[in-house]
Amino acid sequence: MKRLLLLGLVAMSLSSATAVVAAAHDVDVTSVARLFLDQVGERRYLLSVVDTRVPPIMDVRGVLPQRCALLPAEAAGIRVVAGFAFDCEEGLNFDDVITLPWGLAGVVVVARWSDGTDASAYFRGDGRAVPIRLADLRAGAGSTGRLASRYFALGGEHILFGIDHLLFVLGLLLLVRGLWPLVKTVTAFTVAHSITLGAAVLGYVPVQRAPVEAAIALSIVLLAREIVVGHRGRVHLVHRQPWLVAFIFGLLHGLGFAGALGEIGLRSSDIPLALLFFNLGVEAGQLAFVTVLVVLNHVMRRAARTLLPRLEPVVGYALGTLATLWFLDRLPAVWGV
Repeated sequence: MKRLLLLGLVAMSLSSATAVVAAAHDVDVTSVARLFLDQVGERRYLLSVVDTRVPPIMDVRGVLPQRCALLPAEAAGIRVVAGFAFDCEEGLNFDDVITLPWGLAGVVVVARWSDGTDASAYFRGDGRAVPIRLADLRAGAGSTGRLASRYFALGGEHILFGIDHLLFVLGLLLLVRGLWPLVKTVTAFTVAHSITLGAAVLGYVPVQRAPVEAAIALSIVLLAREIVVGHRGRVHLVHRQPWLVAFIFGLLHGLGFAGALGEIGLRSSDIPLALLFFNLGVEAGQLAFVTVLVVLNHVMRRAARTLLPRLEPVVGYALGTLATLWFLDRLPAVWGV
């Protein structure tokens, strides 16, 4: 299969992925506060503010859901440094919103639940308040349908905003020749990462995030090299059987998906449904990406015949350079630096 406008997508991906965001800890600099939401009892919670320079919340009316009330910390045996304790009838659920009356750009909330799970999320402010949606901190707090839709969306977001996974798929597509090899390659990648995603989430395979992320970067380096040498006329197993390579590295990428899923805050009772719909979301996002590339290739077929032979090695070098930078950036975490 010949394909061009992949090059435009690569250029956009590379430009966005190379942007570096510096994370500062001072709310005065970032206008982003950090909070902890701890479940300290069956229906009791503690909201702790890490950045003490934000305005204290003296009145919780309009802040907490209506069925929640401020809890005297001393009476409950809870030590509050900055923040407040509260309890809710029937506990917090999927549809609840905590509205912080701050004109900040946003807040980062880490929720630590009594069942041992935790989750974190960023919530954007509107200039007057910052709404914290419990649905974004634990998907298992609502109905089965809401839980399924939430994890489906999370799976789609993870693949579509996971630039390393998308660039790996892009590298595979640049090596594929013909429709049937394309189908086999995408199917092999899907089957492989579904296997390791399920095995890791169910606890059969341990996942250490840092080595997995570094290895994923190396997988892109390998594909980039094969794109370059293939342009020079040297054909290896990667070119003859791209589906096999997709399967082998798909096993690795599945562990990366599992690491992301594990950060969301899963309860044991949520695992089967969450795993199914997270994986379906990943597949939907991947299929959407591949479909866009195939359509663009068809539209630009004539241009691809003349430009792609010259630009394909450029794409390979660009992918390899970016993936090498990712690898070097992720390597210190492997050694615990």
